[in-house]
Amino acid sequence: MTAYTLVHVVLSLVGIASGLVVLLGLLAGKRHNASTAVFLATTAATSLTGYGFPFDHLLPSHIVGAISLVVLALAIYARYGRHLSGGWRTVYVIGATTALYLNVFVLVVQSFMKVPVLHDLAPTQSEPPFAIAQLAVLVLFIVLGTLAVRGSRKA
Repeated sequence: MTAYTLVHVVLSLVGIASGLVVLLGLLAGKRHNASTAVFLATTAATSLTGYGFPFDHLLPSHIVGAISLVVLALAIYARYGRHLSGGWRTVYVIGATTALYLNVFVLVVQSFMKVPVLHDLAPTQSEPPFAIAQLAVLVLFIVLGTLAVRGSRKA
């Protein structure tokens, strides 16, 4: 693993871990300001560093990265530019939850590519175990995001 790849992976894992702290806070109606800053910064850095890997054509990872950066820009503006006022609180919660989901989505993709037992279950990522895993993650984040919007009204 190259140093660049290691930095990218560490940023991603820190983004996921801090994002889970932020999401749990939103569910409980609590703000975690330091974790929020770490989450937003590392998740943006993860998406940006993803473009530093060699490629010769547009890949799905580039599209996910672009979507993540747009969502993060909205979440950052809602959090720091608009200070969660009015409807911007909901924009932030949905944006933060979506950015975390996209990071976990990519984690699942990478896990099925790199972890031998998962790769054996879905070598082309078109097999049912991969689809079921991704559907479960999506449903989980839709439920958590909905609850986080409700919980954030307490914060």
